[in-house]
Amino acid sequence: MTDAPSPLLHVDGLDAYYGHAQALFGVSFALAEGEAIALVGRNGAGKSTTMKAIMGLIDARARRLTFKGDDIAGRPPHRIARLGIGYVPEERRIFTDLTVAENLEVGRLPPRPGRAAWTPERLFEIFPNLAEMSRRSAGRMSGGEQQMLSIARTLMGNPDLVLLDEPSEGLAPIIVDQMAHAILAMKAEGIAILLSEQDLDFAADIAGRALLLETGTVTYDGPMAALLEKSIRN
Repeated sequence: MTDAPSPLLHVDGLDAYYGHAQALFGVSFALAEGEAIALVGRNGAGKSTTMKAIMGLIDARARRLTFKGDDIAGRPPHRIARLGIGYVPEERRIFTDLTVAENLEVGRLPPRPGRAAWTPERLFEIFPNLAEMSRRSAGRMSGGEQQMLSIARTLMGNPDLVLLDEPSEGLAPIIVDQMAHAILAMKAEGIAILLSEQDLDFAADIAGRALLLETGTVTYDGPMAALLEKSIRN
């Protein structure tokens, strides 16, 4: 009998704080290589906070916080990123004075063993809108285009796991559909996805499993389909 493979990301008993105010209370879950999990819940439930805590951006403590078996608790964000975690914050944080092509180059990191490196050419296949404006200043793009650029730039770091914070928020329906297609293409490449999302239908297109957060506590961990059915009944 062989042992089950270790999870890519293991979060056990994660607490997080903003100053003296506690925002997360014992959040626990494990995410496997290539898996997609959706963090769902209302505004202020703790979805973004969970991602920031994993990335070392806020004060956090955990019984266990590991990525690919390495303890990442207390490490600075840039070191966590270099281990292979990409983070796309809700604020998009692109360089508006640089072109699309230049933004992508800023995100470039060496490829990881066993994976094909992400290049602008590969990314333009997933994000065809960006291919048409590679020389355009990022500040002259729409919000949806900037969101796509933010994800593409993160992929230039060749991550094994991408944290996506509210990628569909405020976007037109046609852009939301393009975003879902792009994220599914990432998933098909074997990239694990941790998605923060309020739109359950969008989340269900991406993830088979959901974590429901309420006031910083996980109140549901299970199939997305069951949560979706429960929300329809209510």
